[in-house]
Amino acid sequence: MRTFKEAVKNRRSIYGINGKSPVSDDAIKEILDFAMLNTPSAFNSQSVRMVLLLNGHHKKLWDIVKNTLKGMMPAAAFPKTEERINSFASGHGTVLYFQDTAVVESLQRQFPLYKDNFPIWAVHSDGMHQFVVWTMLEDAGFGASLQHYNPIIDDEVKKTWNIDANWRLTAQMPFGIPTAPPDAKTFEPLEKRIKVFK
Repeated sequence: MRTFKEAVKNRRSIYGINGKSPVSDDAIKEILDFAMLNTPSAFNSQSVRMVLLLNGHHKKLWDIVKNTLKGMMPAAAFPKTEERINSFASGHGTVLYFQDTAVVESLQRQFPLYKDNFPIWAVHSDGMHQFVVWTMLEDAGFGASLQHYNPIIDDEVKKTWNIDANWRLTAQMPFGIPTAPPDAKTFEPLEKRIKVFK
């Protein structure tokens, strides 16, 4: 069993994935449930929303991305983009992340002194949820990456899966069994990034 440090260290952006799974789809749903119940949010606002797309729904998402981009890009540039999208589509599933703007707006009305901070705090919570799910997926044997094809796919995604109008799409996380190792990672010196005063 990995320690927390080991799990965090092993979470990487994995772009080469296939459609196999080391665990059941119910176990994947349990990862999302765990993240929802145990990841913090400011004022316990719980504004993060997730949608798990599997099987044909997962493939449909990446068809939407592909078709949307194809209509926006020069034809000569599209093949490389299509190759990347196909690699995501070849995975086992995708987690869609949303912010429920109705929750954020309600808090802004209730606590006007912090009005400008609530959207920022919501983004903090969203990122923490993404990190928890990503790390747990990796720990379960998946490779994953975080993608941002929003807002260009937002309308089609909401229409296809009947998503609440107040949910704002923030990210997409395709996952599957890794077929290639992650790219080499470089690090800026810690001395430039952390200051300690005693």
